Amino acid sequence: MITYYDDRSVQVTSTAIRIEGRDYPVAEIGMLWHRRGSRSWRVLAGRGAIGAALAGPLVAAALGIGVAVWLRRSPTVTLAIVGASVLVGLAVGPVADFLFEFLDRSYARGSRQLEMWARWHGRPVLLLRTGDALRFGQIYRAAQRALENVPSSGGKSASGAGPRPGSGP
Repeated sequence: MITYYDDRSVQVTSTAIRIEGRDYPVAEIGMLWHRRGSRSWRVLAGRGAIGAALAGPLVAAALGIGVAVWLRRSPTVTLAIVGASVLVGLAVGPVADFLFEFLDRSYARGSRQLEMWARWHGRPVLLLRTGDALRFGQIYRAAQRALENVPSSGGKSASGAGPRPGSGP
C-alpha cells in the first residue's frame, strides 16, 4: 500500500480514500472532479484590512509632511513635524514583515470554498469541502495519483481521474 497523503482527518492511499472516518475504496471510484464556491467577502475584507494597516503609517507620514509645509512655521517646528512624520512612516518597517506573513497565508488558504467530488457506486458523492486551498490541492492531487495507479479493470479508464479539473459530473 502506498500513502499519497495523510493528516488527522484525510488519508489517501493506493487502496482507499479515507475522509473523516468514511472509507471510499479507490477501485470503486469511477470519476473525480472538483468545484469552486463563491468568494468569501470576509477573507477579502481581511486582506484589505492588512493592506490598510501597511499603508496607514505611510499615509500618516505623508500627511504630517504636508501639514508641516502648509503651516509655514519656523524651520525648527517644520523640521520637528517632518521628523515625527518620518518616524511614524518608519514604524511600518518592523510590522510589515509580520503583516506580509498574514497576507501570504491568506493567499495560500484561498478565498473560496473548494469541494472534491467522486462518482462512487454510480452516484456523485461530496468527499471534501474546505476553504484551505493549499491543503485541498495536496489532497486532490493525491487522490488523482491514487486513481491513476489503480489497475484498469471493469471498463474504468487508466487515469481514473474523470473529466478535466473544475468541470462537473
